[in-house]
Amino acid sequence: MKRAKLIRAAGLFLMAGMLSCESMVDNLNTDLNNPTDASANLILTGAQLGNISVQEGHLARVAAMWSGYFTGTDRQYKDIYSYNVTGASFNDVWKFTYQGVVEQTKLVIQKSEATNNRLVQGIAKVIQANALGTAAACFGDIPFSEASDITNFPNPAFEPQIQVYGKLQTLLDEAIADLESGLGTSPGAADIHFAGDATKWKDAAYTLKSRFYLETKEYALAATAAEKGISTAARSLVMTHGTTLNVNENLMYAFIARSRVGDINASLALAPTLLNPASATYRGNAKTDETARFNHHFITVSTTGVAIPVSPNTNSSATSRGLFGQSAPYPLVTFSENVLTSAEALARTTGFAAGLAKLNVYRAYLNTGGDLDATYKTGTFKYKYEPYTAEDFASGGILNKTGLTADQALLKEILMERYITFNGQIIGFNDLRRTRSEAVGVKLTPSAGAALPERMIYSEAEVNSNTSAPNPVPGVFVKTAVNAK
Repeated sequence: MKRAKLIRAAGLFLMAGMLSCESMVDNLNTDLNNPTDASANLILTGAQLGNISVQEGHLARVAAMWSGYFTGTDRQYKDIYSYNVTGASFNDVWKFTYQGVVEQTKLVIQKSEATNNRLVQGIAKVIQANALGTAAACFGDIPFSEASDITNFPNPAFEPQIQVYGKLQTLLDEAIADLESGLGTSPGAADIHFAGDATKWKDAAYTLKSRFYLETKEYALAATAAEKGISTAARSLVMTHGTTLNVNENLMYAFIARSRVGDINASLALAPTLLNPASATYRGNAKTDETARFNHHFITVSTTGVAIPVSPNTNSSATSRGLFGQSAPYPLVTFSENVLTSAEALARTTGFAAGLAKLNVYRAYLNTGGDLDATYKTGTFKYKYEPYTAEDFASGGILNKTGLTADQALLKEILMERYITFNGQIIGFNDLRRTRSEAVGVKLTPSAGAALPERMIYSEAEVNSNTSAPNPVPGVFVKTAVNAK
């Protein structure tokens, strides 16, 4: 993790056309090609965009292939789909995480502390926690306390994954305290997500806390945090996108539909078979019609009257914008995640009634169209999500045909709903690994061999340059600590 120059981050993001308007010509005698400093707000924007690269880029594509959402079909993605992966393929992910997010948010915090701007500090800490939480979930042990401080820690220590999760909770507690303080000036449009809205950032922080507690299997704490998390879809943390080529497009769209056409499709994926009403493994029932969601998530072709999924839906027309359309928003920390985390955590700790009540809250949301793009709420495609009752989960009920207990049947349905909802997101991969050894849940068939992947591979550049890196480097089939317990 070599120290990134500010010109690298600021210049990259300015070229991307995604920064707010901030004057760079206050002193005409300054060489604008070699800036030595930048405002906290400008750096904050860069850090937020760095986090988008972590959450929506290569890591998400790999997670999607290893979770039954996508199929790798050409070039290195065909190999990655079959679990043939090296650390070199994650060099950029590591760079985005530590140079693009951690280093930049540390600068933001440092600069904001000098002016007692706790609002901006809080925002920066939530972004940092999002990136480092994703890294810990995917890689296991990672640098945390010594990260991005090459002067004092040229070989930052890799801290145990479970310890990192604890420090993430502390970081988010600090962020919440900052956001509740009422101190500081809003970054305004420099905050590309919430324009400095402290309450929305606090909601996102609590939902992240619930995510991390779920990943460490501390389910009671996850339920408590979720109660304070994102309460409506309008308050979700997402990355909005546009239609300008190479500037503000959805990153999934840019890769699948434009820059690397043919590398990824959905031909062998599990998720479309669960959503397709024509499939033998369709998850719909008398109270559930997934037709609209199926068509929103996947592009299909008709063969002898049967809809066959061929690709994640990157349609981008005015009448049909798919889940991965050019201007489609990408979810980061959302209402959907929060309510489903609450449903699972309550089902595991409080009991059947509490879990079912939260699941029905989410189904009520789906019944209004949920996360469907507006072009799929026009009536062309049907959707229906009526509330479930206890009888539906009893032995012989519509959700329990195999003799499970009612509690098991409910948990299975919640986990299935999470799986479908998180199509194309890293947290779907996290869920599968967390619940793999349980009796119920989503069960994948390996795309190659007999074992399923348990982690991403450490960056080759990091392993070669940091003497503190794990030796030997754990392979893709070695469970991380939270999933081994």
